[in-house]
Amino acid sequence: MIQKNPQTKAMKPERPNGIAYLIGRLDHVLNRRIRDNLVPYGVTAAQYTAMAVFRRHGQLSNAQLAERSMVSPQSANEMVKIMEKHGWISRRSAKAHGRIIHISLTPEGEALLGKCDVAVARVEQAMLAELGLSDYGELHTQLRTMVRGLSVMTL
Repeated sequence: MIQKNPQTKAMKPERPNGIAYLIGRLDHVLNRRIRDNLVPYGVTAAQYTAMAVFRRHGQLSNAQLAERSMVSPQSANEMVKIMEKHGWISRRSAKAHGRIIHISLTPEGEALLGKCDVAVARVEQAMLAELGLSDYGELHTQLRTMVRGLSVMTL
């Protein structure tokens, strides 16, 4: 069971504490480093994310890809067209429903993804270099908790 931090009640709700700003800066720098490290492979960060999603989940529809890759359905559709043109993915109609298209990695896409994984792993290693190995699990848990907290937030 996750326990709420009693200190959050003591914070003034009308003033941010700077955590969102730091996470935003981390996101900005991390995305830039990932983009820079993927350039030699001709892959964008969004394409890398999509290929990693295909590897993890197998065949997906365009809507599922958009949701899991954190892009709009329109962006996912354009990205899929480009990735298919490069030969990194293949598309085929679903047997049960002809309007649903299943997308999956090709062997070429899998090979490229493996190379990109090495580049992204280098970025992660640099980002985490000053943390001890025992801190990784706790950091992962805390980040997931923050995502969950925002996911259930209502406006």
